[in-house]
Amino acid sequence: MKVLASTLEMTRDEWLEIRRQGLGGSDAPVILGVNPWRSQMDLWLEKTGQYSEDEDNEAMYWGRKLEEVVAAEFTGRTGKKVQRRNAVLQHDDYPWMLANVDRLVVGEHSGLECKTTSAFFTDDGTCPAHYYAQVQHYMAVTGRDLWYVAILAGGQRFYLYTVPRSEEYISGLIREEEAFWNLVLTGKPPEFDGSEASAKVLSRMYPEGRDEEIELPPDAFALVQQYDDAVEAEKVAIDLKNEAANKLKAMLGDCARGFIYDRKVTWTNVAQKRFDTKRFQKEHENLYQEYCRESTFRRFSIK
Repeated sequence: MKVLASTLEMTRDEWLEIRRQGLGGSDAPVILGVNPWRSQMDLWLEKTGQYSEDEDNEAMYWGRKLEEVVAAEFTGRTGKKVQRRNAVLQHDDYPWMLANVDRLVVGEHSGLECKTTSAFFTDDGTCPAHYYAQVQHYMAVTGRDLWYVAILAGGQRFYLYTVPRSEEYISGLIREEEAFWNLVLTGKPPEFDGSEASAKVLSRMYPEGRDEEIELPPDAFALVQQYDDAVEAEKVAIDLKNEAANKLKAMLGDCARGFIYDRKVTWTNVAQKRFDTKRFQKEHENLYQEYCRESTFRRFSIK
C-alpha cells in the first residue's frame, strides 16, 4: 500500500481531481452492478470527464456530519478505538486502485466504514451488497483482513456488520475493475444498458441520423422481442397501478389524506397556471415566431 496524497490540507476540488485518477471504494459496487442508484455508464462518463457527480446534496452533507457520530457509537458499543487515515491510499500493484477510508481500527488489522441511510433500510442479517463490495475494495488496497460496516438508519437505528477479507471476491473484483479502467483509458464506453446515462452517450455519439437503411445483425431480433415484451409488461403494470390509485381515491372520497399502517396516501388539490401557446401564436404570430427555437432529436420506434 502506498500513500498517493495527504488529505489533511486538501480542498474538495483537489480531492475530486485525485478521485478521477483511479477507482475508489464507492466505485466498486457500480462496476459490479450492485449499486442501486448508479450504472457503469454513469461512472464511465464521470471518469472520462464528460459528466460530473461533484454536486453536494443533503444526503452527502449529513453523511459527512454524522460520520464522527457513527464512529463514536462503534467505539462505544465495541470498545474498539479508531483513528482517521488522512490520505488517499494506492494499491502497490494496481495504481488505479485507490482508497480513502473512513477509519482504521487501532490494534487490529481492520478498518471501519461509517454509513448513514434512510429510515427505509431493512436488515436481513447480512452486509448490503454495495457496502460489501466497497469494503472488499478497501481491504484489497490496504491489505487488511477485516472491515466493519456501521450503519445509522433514519437517525434512529444502528447496525453493525463484520466483513472478513475474501481473496476470491477480491480477485474477481480486481478483474472487473481493471477491465472497466481500460475502458476509461481507451475512451470506449461500457456495454449499453437501460440507464439515462446510456441514452445520453448514444445521443452524443450519433446526434443525427442519415436517411439510409441497414440490415441489422441476427441478435437484433432478440432485442426487438425484449422491447415488445417490455412494452406489454409496462402496459399491464400501468393498468394495475391506475386500478390501485382509483380504488384508493374512491376510499379517500373528499378527504385529502389517508393512513394505513406506516404509509400515507394523499389526493390533494393542486393549483397551477399554464401558458396558452396556441392562443398566443394565433394572436401574436410574429412575436411567437421570433421566440421560437428549433431543435432536432432522434425518435426511436419499432413497428
